[in-house]
Amino acid sequence: IVIEKDKYYDLKVEFYEPAGNARIKLVWDAGIDSSWQQQLNEAVATARKAAVAIIAAGIHEGEFQDRANLSLPGHQQALINAVAATGTPVVVVLTGGSAITMGSWINNVAAVLHAWYPGEEGGHAVANVLFGRYNPAGRLPITFPQQEGQLPLVYNHLPTGRGDDYYDLSGLPQFPFGYGLSYTQFSYQQMRLSKTVMAPTDSTVVTCQVTNTGNMAGDEVVQLYIRDILASVARPVLELKDFKRIHLLPGQTTQVSFTISPAMLTMLNQQLLPVIEPGDFRIMIGSSSRDLQLKGTLTIKE
Repeated sequence: IVIEKDKYYDLKVEFYEPAGNARIKLVWDAGIDSSWQQQLNEAVATARKAAVAIIAAGIHEGEFQDRANLSLPGHQQALINAVAATGTPVVVVLTGGSAITMGSWINNVAAVLHAWYPGEEGGHAVANVLFGRYNPAGRLPITFPQQEGQLPLVYNHLPTGRGDDYYDLSGLPQFPFGYGLSYTQFSYQQMRLSKTVMAPTDSTVVTCQVTNTGNMAGDEVVQLYIRDILASVARPVLELKDFKRIHLLPGQTTQVSFTISPAMLTMLNQQLLPVIEPGDFRIMIGSSSRDLQLKGTLTIKE
């Protein structure tokens, strides 16, 4: 049907309301600009003449605006891939407050910077990171999946007993909890426990050496995880118990220590009472929940 200006038309709406909460919307797309392909072509032409292409992308979300798909909406993925196909290095700056799937384009770009919702000084902060004036050290407080079918996806899940993979997809996340890169690298060595065997009421100190092996000063977030090897109830495969953010110059080494207290080893038993059960606890230190470079065992005796 063609609707002409200054004419009246009768609309007949028929619907069935099965759940008592039906809503009707009249969607009007007149005047909507659909020149996205032209804009994409212009972006590609500009990228061909640039040394580096920076693409600002993001998601739409809010109260009562949950997303069924975690990919970038609209034509943003097509834009990223088209610009990347020019051969110009691409940096994608993402804005949003939740996880974003990147499987269709992440292997085509040089870098990804997740800016979250950075606020009024966000522009300066992002510029400082992109131009190397600030060495970032943020770590993910959530897990980023490869696909929505992996959800819910958390690092501290209970053991499955059958492995974590799918028939048609790895069970690994796109980015794990605690993950984050910077412009330098760090190595971990010499983990030691002041006590490897102790009573439930005691504490022990675990130490390690961390070295900045890169060429730029930066921060590292050293993370301590613990796993109860065998318990009377199902326990998570690992749990973050503590972390410390340290600043190191290039080539500098420092000792990082954590006190493992009884509270870190306590769980709720079948009667929902807090207890520390005798047995072995796996002590792990690293830069994320999937990069645990140092491991040791702490034994609790009755």
